Amino acid sequence: MSDFRDHVVTNIEALERIYGEPYGPSIAKETDRITPQYGAFIEAAPFFALATAGADGLDCSPRGDAPGFVRIHDEKTLLVPDRRGNNRIDSLRNILSDPRVALLFLIPGCGETIRVNGRAAISTDPALCASFAVNEKAPRAVLVVSVDRIFYQCSKAIVRSKLWDPSRHVDRKSLPSSGTILAELTDGRLGGEAHDRAAPERLKATLY
Repeated sequence: MSDFRDHVVTNIEALERIYGEPYGPSIAKETDRITPQYGAFIEAAPFFALATAGADGLDCSPRGDAPGFVRIHDEKTLLVPDRRGNNRIDSLRNILSDPRVALLFLIPGCGETIRVNGRAAISTDPALCASFAVNEKAPRAVLVVSVDRIFYQCSKAIVRSKLWDPSRHVDRKSLPSSGTILAELTDGRLGGEAHDRAAPERLKATLY
């Protein structure tokens, strides 16, 4: 049996021979600004994944809130509140060393995803942060994303995955809990059943 490592693609020419020319709409759908149509998708999205790159490597983190939490400032600019997290700030560290970012928006029930490539800056402007307050709690920073490219991804991946099909939802209890994972990785110093029992109240208290 052949070794898959004997068939690794190592140059653009070989890659293009395998895949051929891009399908027509895949080029036409790309633009350098937020059109009204693309803006409608962004305003309906309660979730996106943020990809960044920095000196310590790559990062991709989930970002979510009520639809419209990503604000369209103008056709070239998105504003994103940096809601409370675990203070690892991996994405923010990366942005300081390399401002390039990629965003992938998901809208429940919608097959298409929206992709944005651009550059981000971190603003702590008090008035701007206050404008994103929820339950009287403002984010500590807002990402200012300058859009270089935006386009939609067709629905094939969502259709294949059946992501929005309720009959395919996984029972959370069938997978390891966060407490179980922490306990295993720390030889029991962290996590465990106590961690899991406190999780709902901890989440509620630190959501914003």
